Amino acid sequence: MNELTLTTPALLFSAISLIMLAYTNRFLAYASVIRNLHDKYLEKMDDSLIEQIKNLKLRLNLTRWMQIFGISSLLLCVLTMFLIYIDYHVLATWIFGVALILLIISLMFLIKEIQISAKALSLHISDIESHLKKK
Repeated sequence: MNELTLTTPALLFSAISLIMLAYTNRFLAYASVIRNLHDKYLEKMDDSLIEQIKNLKLRLNLTRWMQIFGISSLLLCVLTMFLIYIDYHVLATWIFGVALILLIISLMFLIKEIQISAKALSLHISDIESHLKKK
């Protein structure tokens, strides 16, 4: 393996930062939708709203774990750079490997969350389509 330099973990900074921005936007969007559904539920005690809130709660938890693993990956990239700076190259290589694994886990949570989101949206679309067919 080639020697790990300061630029290698630094390359992940922009990627992880963009991913974290996307995760945060998802989190804020879910929070807004949950607040709206909560208000609707207080007005009209509809069981379908509870199912939607449960689905959003699951997606919110997945997003939280995506953020935790992404931030941990970024933190370990910074630690890797520090270890390289103080000439602990072997440890830096291992820490960077763990950072990559954490980023992979974060992205796997993203895949799962996208699948749940797509399924929820397809249920909404099929509901609309069934109403259109009745007309």
